[in-house]
Amino acid sequence: MIRRVPLAWLQLTHHKGRFLVALAGVAFAVILMFMQLGFQDALYEDAITIHKTLKADLILISPKSVALFGTSTFPRRRLYDALEVDGVATASPFYLGGGQWKNPQNQSSRGITILAFDPDKPIFNLSKIDRNIDAIRQADIVLFDSLSRSEYGPIAAKFDEGESISTEINGRKIRVGGLFALGGGVMSADGLLISSDLNFLRIRGGSLSEINLGLLTLEPGANSEQVRQQLMTNLQEDVKVMTKQEFLDFEQNYWKKSSPIGFIFSVGLSMGFFIGAVIVYQILYTDVTNHLAEYATLKAIGYQDGYLLITVLQEALLLATLGFIPGLIISISLYDLTKDAARLPMATNLGRIVFILGLTVLMCFVSGVIAVRKLRAVDPADVF
Repeated sequence: MIRRVPLAWLQLTHHKGRFLVALAGVAFAVILMFMQLGFQDALYEDAITIHKTLKADLILISPKSVALFGTSTFPRRRLYDALEVDGVATASPFYLGGGQWKNPQNQSSRGITILAFDPDKPIFNLSKIDRNIDAIRQADIVLFDSLSRSEYGPIAAKFDEGESISTEINGRKIRVGGLFALGGGVMSADGLLISSDLNFLRIRGGSLSEINLGLLTLEPGANSEQVRQQLMTNLQEDVKVMTKQEFLDFEQNYWKKSSPIGFIFSVGLSMGFFIGAVIVYQILYTDVTNHLAEYATLKAIGYQDGYLLITVLQEALLLATLGFIPGLIISISLYDLTKDAARLPMATNLGRIVFILGLTVLMCFVSGVIAVRKLRAVDPADVF
């Protein structure tokens, strides 16, 4: 088989322009497939931005909840019930709600998400939040996410310049006491605030007796699964118990199964595959047609259809390999540009590279098999 590679190479490169067009077509298909998978995985990863920063070994959540930004509340007293289980060290409440933020620069209003907790029980693995715990203990003081959209005003820039930032949320006057960098996710929150539970109550009203999540940490050496099983036995049916990983999977599964994102990007991936297959088919079919006399000569001197098929498939493999390399390089560059421009966690990995390479080879092989059908029916006597 190795001996026949030069023939396939000569066939492909006989017309340099056509060969370069073919490589460009394969590279374009590779880029399209990489970008579709990259966007899909980045959005799924972006959806758990907040989740990953929470200090918790186990999470209590309402069975009615569908996602973090679609949580139902449950009684705060379940935290006290959880503390009675051996192995549970701390139980912290987590509140989530919305408010109308007034842009202090142009006075326009925009919805913003408020994350709140008891300052005596910090729940975030973010040093900028920990450094400002004392600030949010004060009445009507909040922390502002510097990664929030610009429509909220130049809050971070003004704060860094030493300017005091005061505005209103739901008509209540508040002041920004510090900054943090988290980002709520492209699909969930345009802007975030961190607040104490009491300030959350002042801004939104209602009661603190209902919480969105219960965040549990375990004692050193405690068996997570045993504690989880005991919690599930002791707690009432208005609460589910999840591990941190289950909580992350819970959020991502919502976006995968209950939103059109997965379908949309699957269609895009299929389009990339189809476009590449059509381009490669046209190139290989033209090659077969233009060299029909040569192929007929090979058949006349005794070469079988299998030999001709292998030759065309080698051309397909060469196109796949040589087109994949520039496609991969350009895709990595586009990933970096997208990461900077859209703040999406775009990153490639070995698994994705191997998967796209496999799709590219399959795409070219399918095109080669279809293109070679003309050779099966060729009769040397008809050609000559």
